[in-house]
Amino acid sequence: MSVYKVIGLMSGSSLDGLDIAYCNFEKDGADWKFSILQADCIPYPPKWASKLRTARELNGSALWRLHAEYGHLLSSLVKDFIAKNNLAGNIDLVASHGHTIFHFPDEGYTTQIGDGAALATGTGIPVICDLRSSDIALGGQGTPIVPIGDLHLFKEYNYLLNLGGIANLSVKNGGQIIAFDICAANQVLNYYAAQKGLDYDRNGALAASGQLNQALLDALDKLAYYQKPSPKSLDNGFSRDIIIPMMERYDISLEDKLHTYCEHIAHQVAAHIEKAEAPKRGQLFITGGGVFNSYLTERIAANSSLSIHIPPADIVNYKEALVMAFIGVLRLRNETNVLCSVTGASRDSIGGALYQP
Repeated sequence: MSVYKVIGLMSGSSLDGLDIAYCNFEKDGADWKFSILQADCIPYPPKWASKLRTARELNGSALWRLHAEYGHLLSSLVKDFIAKNNLAGNIDLVASHGHTIFHFPDEGYTTQIGDGAALATGTGIPVICDLRSSDIALGGQGTPIVPIGDLHLFKEYNYLLNLGGIANLSVKNGGQIIAFDICAANQVLNYYAAQKGLDYDRNGALAASGQLNQALLDALDKLAYYQKPSPKSLDNGFSRDIIIPMMERYDISLEDKLHTYCEHIAHQVAAHIEKAEAPKRGQLFITGGGVFNSYLTERIAANSSLSIHIPPADIVNYKEALVMAFIGVLRLRNETNVLCSVTGASRDSIGGALYQP
């Protein structure tokens, strides 16, 4: 089988909703071709957004109950998507990232909830999930896993930046690829936008209206994480436990905080590109919700030695869901889908648990 029709599911740390992408993949010799046929972002009801945001505080039995409940929610949302787009009978697989609650690779574990058995039996479609655990068992960071898609689906770009809840970067040098988390991004920006009653800072208008606080910028740029070599990754608690408390110590306006944090993101993107052992030429391919913060992308462009390339909206919005679908295809084919050059594991691996309906 060389043609696959797969639904990819991605729930990011910014909690804006569940990304669902129905994708077609074709193997053409050594190359993969793909298209996103249908896609949507389903906002979480306030109750569910709150449940996911506070899940780290639950005890073991309550978290496991939420894992099962969230699996049934995913099933319901996928069935609605299938019905809306008349896709019944045309889906080979659902590949689900789940929603990350804990990510502590140095302690040997990561937790993405969303029961694959509930999703498979509810939809009647095979499901692949738990995509990171095998890599962590092999001593890796378990993240980023999207670079397998960067390697095979976006071959023409050597630098690929995703501006999601956490910003991460893939860097190619010849046939090799490395990738790592850079810094918290939309997690922090959306936190402050919410204080104005907004889901996000549209076009970065609030940030653009603020002023730079040099002392805060210097303090942020000096955080120890940024000096670590790759492979490295961030837990969702980094913004909550370190970044936001640091920013709250400064008696400045919300607009000034957003302005300064956008500059911090731009500084760190530029610094990590400069440290990468790869030629500094070509374009910086940017995806993720942060692309729609035009002030942020302008600051990244101003600080970077690379020109900026923003792809079509379906790739910007649904690249991660697309790559989850692709990871599922590779798992089905029993082919490598997580790269040790990215994660630092002892070897490449074939990640993902398969649930039959």
